[in-house]
Amino acid sequence: MLDLLTNANAWAALLTLTALEIVLGIDNLVFIGILTARLDKKRARRARAIGLSLAFIFRVLLLASLSWIIGLTKPVLSLHDVTLSWRDIILIAGGLFLIAKATREIHTEVEGDDEADTVAPHKRALAAVIVQLAVIDLVFSIDSIVTAVGLADDLEVMIAAIVIAMIVMFAAAGPVGGFIQAHPTTKMLALAFLLLIGLALLADGFHFHIPRGYIYSAMAFATAVEFFNVVARRNRRKRIRR
Repeated sequence: MLDLLTNANAWAALLTLTALEIVLGIDNLVFIGILTARLDKKRARRARAIGLSLAFIFRVLLLASLSWIIGLTKPVLSLHDVTLSWRDIILIAGGLFLIAKATREIHTEVEGDDEADTVAPHKRALAAVIVQLAVIDLVFSIDSIVTAVGLADDLEVMIAAIVIAMIVMFAAAGPVGGFIQAHPTTKMLALAFLLLIGLALLADGFHFHIPRGYIYSAMAFATAVEFFNVVARRNRRKRIRR
């Protein structure tokens, strides 16, 4: 353990893996922000805390069972020329879940259905949000840990990177969720982001890798444009009030 503190390769692996875990955690943060948007502030804060805690617990448990994780990459099913492992099947299911959830939310926003808003204050709404967070946390955790195993050799480095990334996610979850809730147009952008991530997970499951850099670059550009739109709308309101 002490040798790792003076090992330059271990520090390089820690920085690389921490940055990657934070980037992969963006998907989780957006999904949490979308799901908690219709809850009141108290329940939204509780749901975010539970969702991120589950994400952390899943990642630590998966790290503690590396042999099982490695076994998930072994082929278990063949479809024509494509061989699927349990990891592939989980990614496909998670991708379909994200696509279905994002499509339903987009339909609700476009049609102006307020049914979800009337149900949101009840405990069953919080329970439904937590169940959905648990499902998608497991999918993202498996994807994250398989990536971590491929980048780092030491379990201590992987745990440290995940702890740092989760601290960043805990700090960012509130502002991200609040921003999505306060600016409805950004919610549509976030839903489009979830659609892309769901498609990327689906493609990964069928061994067709879409570099995440392309998706994140496109969404960063769209986010920057939306940021200027938000500023422009705020300035117009100020001028009208004068």
